[in-house]
Amino acid sequence: MISKNKIKLIRSLGTKKYRLQHGLFIAEGDKVVLDFIRDPEWKIEYLFAKKEWIRKLSHEDQKNAGEIFEISYDELKRISYLKTPHNVLALVKLPDYNPPAFPDPSALSLALDNIQDPGNLGTIMRIADWFGIREIFCSEASVDAFNPKVVQASMGSIIHTRIYYAALDKLITNTRNQNLPVFGTFLEGTSVFDSPLPDNALVVFGNESKGISMTLAELIDEKITIPSFPPDSTTMNSLNLSAATAIVCAEFRRRAWKNQHRE
Repeated sequence: MISKNKIKLIRSLGTKKYRLQHGLFIAEGDKVVLDFIRDPEWKIEYLFAKKEWIRKLSHEDQKNAGEIFEISYDELKRISYLKTPHNVLALVKLPDYNPPAFPDPSALSLALDNIQDPGNLGTIMRIADWFGIREIFCSEASVDAFNPKVVQASMGSIIHTRIYYAALDKLITNTRNQNLPVFGTFLEGTSVFDSPLPDNALVVFGNESKGISMTLAELIDEKITIPSFPPDSTTMNSLNLSAATAIVCAEFRRRAWKNQHRE
């Protein structure tokens, strides 16, 4: 059985203020929670699950699952942030990430300027995870990465990506000082399919409706765009942010693969 205090705690974690106050965030879903349990970089404080789910955990998994509460499905429905709850909900400790002054110079990294949609950020985490991108830098006004909707949309990829919040103007300046190129996605620019793309870079994506801010646009080395097809046709004004991210990341990785397999 779950206490009223625990229910109150769980419901409060839908708000960033209380996530920071308690140092916890919510993870739901059988596979996602199991991945958190088995990753040594993450610590689960409390786990709420149906009896059948708990019984399937190995002894080692149970040791790493924090304090375990066996609850009914009706109780899960009371605490879940999903329309149709899974078998388990966990409260995970927030990571203590200190943002570096600049991205890893030997890697491809992403920067997100004022992203507001939780689904977009979660999906971008999945895209980054798929393409082996480990660092994502968000502007301080972007949606919180540990919002329950973001965590859910990431489908566990939040485990494998480092999400930092930083002043992007300083980050870009520091990146350029490391001779690491900075690319930005715009409605007008060189086609991503024609532009020379290095293996390692920082790629900046803008807000869903306003794009990259003027302050950051002035700092970017290379402006790239995803051309519509056919070129002279009348199309929508822009692509969905996560779709654009997937296309750009795929092209960067395609070029890297091509460079590595040249004879």
